[in-house]
Amino acid sequence: MTTVSVITPSGKGGADVELPGEIFGAKVNIPLIHQVVVAQEAAARQGTHATKTRGEVRGGGKKPYRQKGTGRARQGSLRAPQYAGGGTVFGPVPRSYAQRTPKKMKAAALRGALSDRTSHGRLAVVSAFVEDGEPSTAVALTVLRTAVGEAGSRLRRPVLVVLTANDDVARKSLRNIPLVRVLDCGQLNTYDVLACDHVVFTQAALAEFVARTGGGELVTVDKPAAKPARAARPKAAAEDGEEPAAKPARAAKPKAAAEDGEEPAAKPARAPASRARKTTTASATASADDSGGDAAPTGVEQGSSETSGRSASSGSGAAQKEEEE
Repeated sequence: MTTVSVITPSGKGGADVELPGEIFGAKVNIPLIHQVVVAQEAAARQGTHATKTRGEVRGGGKKPYRQKGTGRARQGSLRAPQYAGGGTVFGPVPRSYAQRTPKKMKAAALRGALSDRTSHGRLAVVSAFVEDGEPSTAVALTVLRTAVGEAGSRLRRPVLVVLTANDDVARKSLRNIPLVRVLDCGQLNTYDVLACDHVVFTQAALAEFVARTGGGELVTVDKPAAKPARAARPKAAAEDGEEPAAKPARAAKPKAAAEDGEEPAAKPARAPASRARKTTTASATASADDSGGDAAPTGVEQGSSETSGRSASSGSGAAQKEEEE
């Protein structure tokens, strides 16, 4: 079953209708369609053509010349077929070209033609061509271009419009548009469907046609509701005067923990700058402990020896000065 969107004059999306599969999804029988179309074209012929035979043409009652002695071919009338103005041999006579076509064959051919247009996306449905009660060719043409997908101001392909019998406003609005053929839903036929590239139904005409052809009632499907809008961002909420939602708090840092009265986690000890220095200091401390604390450190001993040497040298120099005097 095929679903078609209904086009509205205002441009807003209308409801969807489900096309019955037994009418708009039938098998396309091309030989049957050809036979029905030929019969329909033959039935459209008037059959009033006629010609006159030599007995019906005025004049020619006298023998034109004598039978013998002239050297010419014998003739009995100047209205014979070989003369100009004479009668016609085996000319057409009034007759009827109508062919007997069963109703079931016509219905099957029409279903095949509509199914072909539907399968190629050339069947459309409109709610109405004019919303107001006054006829308007411009409004009707705009709706028709939208239905068939024409972008130009004029139609480039013939379009068949199917209306109800009492839709006079749409009929008056469409009757002056070139390449548009308007029919009642009861007059829909195979030839007109095939002679036009697009078929456009009004919703009322489609419902009447489906009910008349035994397809039951036309099923209308409402479009799904629009998706709910997304939640407003905090910035937009602040602009409207509302307080934006608070962001989730991050993990507390050690400093923040100290401010709250909690003891921060101890920092990891830094690695010693030089292990060698640390080892030397440790050994010196150990030796000092072993000596009982009487011996001075090595650096102190060196300093005292240097001081005593300086004093001794200064004393010997003073003695030499006295002896010289």
